[in-house]
Amino acid sequence: MADKNGFPHYMLKEIFEQPQGLRDTISPRVSIERGQVQLDDVRIHADDLRALRRINIVASGTSRHAGMAGQFMIQELVNIPVDVDYASEFEYRNPLIGKGELTIVITQSGETADTTASQREAKVRGSRTIAISNVIDSTIAREADGVLYTYAGKEISIASTKAFTAQLAVLYLFAVYLGQVRESLSKDQVRDCLHQLMEVPGKVETVLQSAPVCERLAEKYRSFQDFLFLGRAIHYPIAMDGALKLKEVSYVHAEGYPTGETKHGPNALIDESLPVVIIATCDPNDQGAVLRYEKNVANIRNFKEQSGRVIAIATEGDKQVSSLADQTIFVPSASDLLSPILEIVPLQLFAYYMAVEKGLDVDRPRNLVKSVTME
Repeated sequence: MADKNGFPHYMLKEIFEQPQGLRDTISPRVSIERGQVQLDDVRIHADDLRALRRINIVASGTSRHAGMAGQFMIQELVNIPVDVDYASEFEYRNPLIGKGELTIVITQSGETADTTASQREAKVRGSRTIAISNVIDSTIAREADGVLYTYAGKEISIASTKAFTAQLAVLYLFAVYLGQVRESLSKDQVRDCLHQLMEVPGKVETVLQSAPVCERLAEKYRSFQDFLFLGRAIHYPIAMDGALKLKEVSYVHAEGYPTGETKHGPNALIDESLPVVIIATCDPNDQGAVLRYEKNVANIRNFKEQSGRVIAIATEGDKQVSSLADQTIFVPSASDLLSPILEIVPLQLFAYYMAVEKGLDVDRPRNLVKSVTME
């Protein structure tokens, strides 16, 4: 067992290791001077990447949430359709995939049974495959046409934290790489994307300073047994992962939902007994993000009118959201495609401190294992 380095639990240690894990994952693959991403282990010829007509992403649990965010990254930067599947359901839907397509399989351990089976199914049907794994020479990496390792370091706590943010970084790198190869991005655009990505580890260090705020929130909400986590667009999978973390380590029922879907049912549940955690960050340079932000502000107003308790994740300096929400956790400003890496950190911390408040075994939640090797 690795040393906790003075931290009370591996989960907290690994949350705080995220800036270094991101640097180790990003830096060797980036040349800002040349405006270029170098992904030698992809091992798929540039002509084949240019000829792709669709990308499939297959994963389970937290890795699937990373894949959902990756879908937004790739479609935005590369303008190619991307589908995301549960690995556990992949073989049951007769996946209509084949030549001219790429299947990306994501698993922290590289040994996840249903994800490995999905990769084999994709290969049988003629699809090229790329594995994203945190373990060198894992099964899924050996069997793939190409591999993108996350260099997050060994993750011991069952709840995945640093592997997840490293997966998001790798997916962003791959999206920029595809944009570079397929020329959907100019060299200046590639350079700008990479410059923004290189700033993310330092911004995560800033977010980690919110740990005392997250601890106080856990003290305040420790008795609540239901939470609703909300996000729009690329922020929706982050809401889902925030809810998953809370379920995994604190045994509290939490549901991740698209914010705009609340009016189609969940609104009936919102009152003082159901806290709402809403991701309401805003990239002012992205017109779509500004529009979504305005809708989020309107949603928060509605939740408050329903006597709802609102915890908001907002961009630094946002007085509008902080004046409406009951509690606000701020993250540094970032592009809409990269802010998810910042947003998940306070949600990880909140889940951790909720489990601590309840006196639970944070690193070894009941009925869960680190590597799911049975389907």
